[in-house]
Amino acid sequence: MKTTNLIGLDSEKSQKVIELLNGLLANYQVYYQNVRGFHWNVRGNRFFVLHAKFEELYNDAVEKVDEIAERVLTLGGVPLHSYAAYAKAASLKAVENVTDGDECLKHVLENISVLIRQEREILAVAESAGDDGTQDLLTPYISQQEKLVWMLVAYSTCDCKK
Repeated sequence: MKTTNLIGLDSEKSQKVIELLNGLLANYQVYYQNVRGFHWNVRGNRFFVLHAKFEELYNDAVEKVDEIAERVLTLGGVPLHSYAAYAKAASLKAVENVTDGDECLKHVLENISVLIRQEREILAVAESAGDDGTQDLLTPYISQQEKLVWMLVAYSTCDCKK
């Protein structure tokens, strides 16, 4: 017998979306810390531009973290909320002691690429679950991040156009 959650979605299908959203949440937390570290530690002649850009990116990430966690709750789940849980669930790895602007940008681009792929996977699962709310949450993330990738590649002097 098919059961539905309080917002009328199939409970079993929603559970899969919850699991995927928690993985995304964990990756956003690692991404946030990485970008925060780049903000603090970047050096060189592009310091002012990159310092400001990294602050913009980590502020954006913290908003997304909150929105993803709240979507997990809306679907009837419990968002991950400890560093240990994030470390276990995240596929992104912490980046430490990077001060070169291009190396920071390379890591940001790699992290964003992982997030985009993960968001697209969740979109497909959410669509099959009839979960319009999760789709509506993630679709703008992808559009925004695709444009960000283009802009960061255009700004960067590193070989990160792959």
